[in-house]
Amino acid sequence: MPAVQRVALSRPAYWLRAGLEDLFANPLPGLAYGLLFSIGGDLILLASLQEPYLFMTALSAFFLLAPILAAGLYELSRLRAAGERPTFIDSLTGLGRNPAALTLYGVVLAVVAVLWEQVTAVSFALVANEEVGLGQLIHILTAGEHRAFMATWLIAGAGLALLVFAFSVVSVPMILDRDADFVTAMATSLRAFIVNLEAMVLWAGIIVLLTLMSFATLMVGLVFAMPVLGHATWHAYRELVK
Repeated sequence: MPAVQRVALSRPAYWLRAGLEDLFANPLPGLAYGLLFSIGGDLILLASLQEPYLFMTALSAFFLLAPILAAGLYELSRLRAAGERPTFIDSLTGLGRNPAALTLYGVVLAVVAVLWEQVTAVSFALVANEEVGLGQLIHILTAGEHRAFMATWLIAGAGLALLVFAFSVVSVPMILDRDADFVTAMATSLRAFIVNLEAMVLWAGIIVLLTLMSFATLMVGLVFAMPVLGHATWHAYRELVK
């Protein structure tokens, strides 16, 4: 089991700066990933027009699945650290080094996301006593009698996202870098989270803030935010795991 080390509370700011440097040093492949994230997010928004509750579910699922979706960005940073100037295709090729671990890890995250979607769908339908449309969703969000439900849903979603974050903060970079199995990677990630609880909570807050700002710009902000966060996560891994 790899050793983890404690870092200062201010280190997330360094990781962001290092992520910016990686993006500026080789912008095209990183921005290509950002564009894919942005397009995917807009497609989710379009799908949510018919099923509005799906938008809130998708927002939660994004935080759950983002670590595996950003794997190519970690690979770009890994190759740059090795002195290379990788292309978008290079990052995809590198993902094949440890496909079994990545696949199993992705399946675990996907199962969690699907279960959360089902819980959300059933919960909102029970509260509305019917299929949840836009009007019903607005009523649930704004009506005073549903405050307890919304508080419970938000706390449960935030708790689940934080738990997944604890198990995934360095998992995928470690799988790519060390050919680790996904159980070892997740256990190491959890230890790094516990040892650096304050810095990890701050890092999670930064990720949530930048993601919400990107959602507020109808996903345009993801073009820039996702590559920066992806590159920064690689630097977080390199500093947290010896």
